[in-house]
Amino acid sequence: MRSLTGTGLIVTALTATVAALLFPLWSYADRTGTAAGAAAADPTAGSVPTRFGPLSATDRDFVERVRLAGLWETPAGQQALERGTTAAVKLAGRHLVDGHTALDQHVRDVGQRLGLELPSQPNAEQRRWLTRLGAAHGGAYDREFANILRFAHGKVFALVGQVRASTRNSAVRELADDAATTVLDHMKVLEDTGLVDFDALASGPPRPAPPASGAEPPPAPPRPTPTTRPSRPPRPGPDHDRDPAPLIPVPLIPVPLRRELIPHAGQSPAPPRRQAPDPHRLTGAARLGGHVRRRDRQRLRPPRLVTQSDIPH
Repeated sequence: MRSLTGTGLIVTALTATVAALLFPLWSYADRTGTAAGAAAADPTAGSVPTRFGPLSATDRDFVERVRLAGLWETPAGQQALERGTTAAVKLAGRHLVDGHTALDQHVRDVGQRLGLELPSQPNAEQRRWLTRLGAAHGGAYDREFANILRFAHGKVFALVGQVRASTRNSAVRELADDAATTVLDHMKVLEDTGLVDFDALASGPPRPAPPASGAEPPPAPPRPTPTTRPSRPPRPGPDHDRDPAPLIPVPLIPVPLRRELIPHAGQSPAPPRRQAPDPHRLTGAARLGGHVRRRDRQRLRPPRLVTQSDIPH
């Protein structure tokens, strides 16, 4: 009886140990709330049925990314045809325009067949890249173009391989085959420019390239001329540009008035008195009692007319 009891205890202990070891694995596999748990539990999570096969969330993201690539890489290729300074950069621009024009037509057809709403403009990061390319000139533009486009194609190429290996949708699989051929061709022509910095691409997005030695920087925008306000409003007239003469205060001098010139209330002013003439200021004629001297009379006599009798024969 004791042996049976001991055996039961041993079996119970072993069962509890095995259950404790298996419980964490079962609980981790049942965590479908995380992305890794969801992928491990159901690889087709978020899929919707279509007549081309199940369409997963990864498939939809891939189709949208292909559409976004064509929205900004096509104008970037057209810009390279105009601004590129080497034949290799212009050739890469031509490949971008031709390749993404055909690929964009394909992705829009796939989106219509699958009932997907595709974007109509580049995202914020792609618009920043276009802004950087638009601000570059000369050799700096060539380096910016080669490195930015090579970095973007490298990101898409990794997604293309993942979707091509895992999708169960035939329409998405055909798009992945077309995208893989196009993206690989673009990566090759960009690398053939000889301007791709692979060490910099491994560390993240390319940084703005420094200006080339000897290249002329783009002209700076003109600075606004400062405007000054007049200290006082202009005055009308021909002399409005001249400063007014300073005013000099003049003291008032009191002038004494004669008493007889000040009338009393109710009386009219008296006429002024006539003063006697000053004898020292009289003329010579006045001093002689009004008689004009003979010399003065001769001076005042009118001239006599000369007659014929006055002329000697």
